[in-house]
Amino acid sequence: MNALHDPDHPDWGPFGRPLFADPDVRALSRVGVVDIGSNSVRLVVFDGAARSPAYFYNEKIMCALGAGLSESGRLNPEGRKRALSALRRFQLLARGMGTELTAVATAAVRSATDGPDFCEEVKRETGLEIYVIDGDEEARLSAQGVLLGWPGSYGLVCDIGGSSMELAEISGGRVGKRVTSDLGPLKLTDIKGGKKGRDAVIKKTLTEMKDVMGTQKDRLFLVGGSWRAIARIDMERRNYPLHVLHEYRMDSKAVRETVKYIQKADLEELRGKCSISSARMSLVPYAAEVLKRLVQTFAPKDIAVSSYGIREGMLYEQMPQKLRDRDPLIESCRYAEAKDARLPGYGKRLYTFVEPLFQGAKPARIRIVKAACLLHDVSWRAHPDYRAETVFDNATRANLGGLKHEERVFLGLSLLHRYRNKREGTRFEILAPILDEAGIREAEVLGKAMRFGAMLWMSEDETGARLTWQPRKRHLTLHLTEKAAPLFGEVAVARFDSLVKSLGATSEVRTG
Repeated sequence: MNALHDPDHPDWGPFGRPLFADPDVRALSRVGVVDIGSNSVRLVVFDGAARSPAYFYNEKIMCALGAGLSESGRLNPEGRKRALSALRRFQLLARGMGTELTAVATAAVRSATDGPDFCEEVKRETGLEIYVIDGDEEARLSAQGVLLGWPGSYGLVCDIGGSSMELAEISGGRVGKRVTSDLGPLKLTDIKGGKKGRDAVIKKTLTEMKDVMGTQKDRLFLVGGSWRAIARIDMERRNYPLHVLHEYRMDSKAVRETVKYIQKADLEELRGKCSISSARMSLVPYAAEVLKRLVQTFAPKDIAVSSYGIREGMLYEQMPQKLRDRDPLIESCRYAEAKDARLPGYGKRLYTFVEPLFQGAKPARIRIVKAACLLHDVSWRAHPDYRAETVFDNATRANLGGLKHEERVFLGLSLLHRYRNKREGTRFEILAPILDEAGIREAEVLGKAMRFGAMLWMSEDETGARLTWQPRKRHLTLHLTEKAAPLFGEVAVARFDSLVKSLGATSEVRTG
């Protein structure tokens, strides 16, 4: 059995090279990770911002390596063939992309008597060395994956695979207690006594896990394909408009209602509605039984779905603390600006310009204002007729960490108004229920302020314009230097007037 973390090379680990040797690094060199689970084998190639890596490539094959493992003690023969075929393909793809792969295996491979033989066969056929990790390490890496997207979070991370389920405590950005179990849905299918037999095993196991973990009243983070499938079904049941699983929120009542919904549903029909594979859907009822009891046992404050897990945790493992401490949202937006904006760096100056309109705003809102300013110009290559829609779709559906769904919609709407005065007739209307009226008005103000501020480009060492906002008097003053005054042409005047109207304010322009 191979340990994932090599204490002799703490900055390298299984990657065989330092990924973040410089703590000031902002860009990630392309890196590939293969996750060999009990149910699926997945390749993810990361690229982009170092603190918030994007998915350059993502492919999953449902192999069910752990099917029948409880009875036979061996890997599923058909699954083994499929996994080997997938790994051959992944290795060839990686070579074409110019990247090396790191492969990690979890419960099925570590438990099977022929696990070592499978690892040898893979190495012989593909050259890939598989790092087989134990349940404790699996829990730790999954928790670190959550921390990649939620820095400094508190709560309980629950990672469900095909053959195991792990719990890990996170507190202030660190991983604490953790425990592993056999509550993976593939294992549950082998339990005798039907639903009654499963209920007894699930209840007993979770009680024992609670004895180890203690009271956990903070957020419950759900990691794993079965949890994501249940979240998709919850979205379908609620007719929820934004189909982004990362940061999707549920509560205990929603879980109970969705478990009932699954139990009563025609699974094939539900599978089609939710775009869930047959292999995954066959396991959903078993996972739902676990989730219902999990929520009853720990009574979390709220529940959040995480698309980040072991693979992301492996990257987080390599990061120096200075990099971990950065905001993943701001880092990804900075990267996008540097790569795609016409004037990289202007986003920071634009933020300074619009900031007076948000005096007194909470830090969480200021953070989104900064992100919007960094992204305000990254879609300039889109056709002018579709820029507003393009930026809205990018913001609401992009792989951005550290964003609640309402923050996604706020960010998207502000960027939509960066290019368009009106939101009627746009795709925002479908997502409007996610944002309250105050948020809609604030996003419009931000968007129109960026739309106006983008007209005032000057050289980097010059500040030609600034705003003064008096919220009680509802009065906005634009201050222009004499050198910048010619920038205040007809189009700029119209955009300033539109901003003033959105604020419900009076205004004046001062030059000199």
